[in-house]
This record gives sequence, structure tokens and C-alpha cells, in this order.
Amino acid sequence: MDLKMKGMSAIVTGGTKGIGRAIVESLAAEGVNVSFCARNADEVKKTEADLAKSGAKVSGTVVDVGNQAQLEKWVNDSAKSMGGLDIVVCNVSALAIPESEENWQASLNVDVMHTVRTCRTAIPYLEKSKNASIINISSVSGREADFAGGPYGTAKSAIIAYTAHLAFSLAEKKIRANTVSPGNTYFPGGVWENIENGNPDLFKFAMGLNPTGRMGTPQEQAFAVTMLASPLASRISGTNLVVDGALTRGIQF
Repeated sequence: MDLKMKGMSAIVTGGTKGIGRAIVESLAAEGVNVSFCARNADEVKKTEADLAKSGAKVSGTVVDVGNQAQLEKWVNDSAKSMGGLDIVVCNVSALAIPESEENWQASLNVDVMHTVRTCRTAIPYLEKSKNASIINISSVSGREADFAGGPYGTAKSAIIAYTAHLAFSLAEKKIRANTVSPGNTYFPGGVWENIENGNPDLFKFAMGLNPTGRMGTPQEQAFAVTMLASPLASRISGTNLVVDGALTRGIQF
């Protein structure tokens, strides 16, 4: 299916590994020009090199999304270099799960405020797009109480609420806003591989909760993001799309 995205422009935070990397790859495969950011310079360079053959323009920048000045500069520079902006994907998380003062601060500054600042800076550019879309990455931990429901889960709940506000307040400007809430997502070097090696009992417990018998992949999450960003999804706004293989049991109205 042609998703009608060729030539569009996107920014993605945290685009060098896991779900973020898969989102960059998926958008580029649809002909979208992508500017991504991450903190590790070597990983940024490697991602650029790996995607150089995609045919789309993919560029990376070293940014600490917790630094407001760096983040806002990157958004502005990206929009100007690509000649506009159609898609915004806020993906970075501090993954600050244990309860501590430091983790609460990190979750609020990185998860929540990086999302707010990215969207706020990008909106003037999105207002000029014919197919403007914001997709913010939340989590099933933002939808129901679980072991990660402290700083991490609370921040992810806030992202869902903030995105719903964006969808309503920006509707008249033809800017859509949705969240994607992944369930357990396994990839090399990711949090679940670390748990598998460091806390096998927790990993076994988590696996047992998945009725499909497996965890998800970054590519499965990226498909949801790409679909929502497509002009074909023009009537979908204000939605929290749960991508978890029926992991969560709550009824979502």
C-alpha cells in the first residue's frame, strides 16, 4: 500500500536504537525525509551511514533532549534545513523506573517536558503543512498500574493526556495528534534484554503475561507510528493506540 508519504519531512527524538531507530527506518522507507537526534555521537553517525542507501534524506544530530536550548535549536534547524515539517515523533524516555527523587525529576524533564518542548517548537512549522501529525510515544504503563507505574508510568500517563489536549486544541489548524503505547518490546541492548540477563525471574514473569507468548518488536511499533503519520489516517486524532499483543486487560473506550 502506498501511504502517500513520499517527500514529507519528519523529526524523531531518540532515533538510533530500538523503537526510535525502527521509526526512522520505517519513515525513510516510505520516502520521508527524517531528522533524528540522540545523545551518542558514534551511534548517530552509524545510523546515518546505515540509512544512507534508503533514498530519503536522513540526518542525525547529537542532542540531549533534557536540555531545552539544545532541543529547541535542533527542532528549528531541522525544520529549516528540510524546508518545513510534517511529522513530529517524540520517542525519548529516561526509563527512570525505580522511585527516587532523581528519577521523578528525570521522568518529568525528559519524558514529559521534552515532549512538550518539541511539540511547542514544532507547531508553527506544522501549521504550514497540509498533512501535519504529532505522534508521541507513551507506554502501557501509562494506561494501567504495573511495576513501572511510579515516575515512568506517571510521566507516560501525562503524555497521553497532553497529546489528547493537543489533538483537541490543534484540530482547527488541521494538525493531528496521537499517542502510541507499546507493550513489552524486546531488542538487543534494550531494557528487556538487560532484565532477561540481570533479573530472569522478572523477565519470566513479564513473558508469562503476554498472551501471544512473546514480546513485541521495534518494527511492530514503528508500523503503528508510520500508519498514524500517513495522510491516509487523516481522520485519526486524539487516539492512544495500544500496540501490545493483548497484554493489557482493561477496556479502552
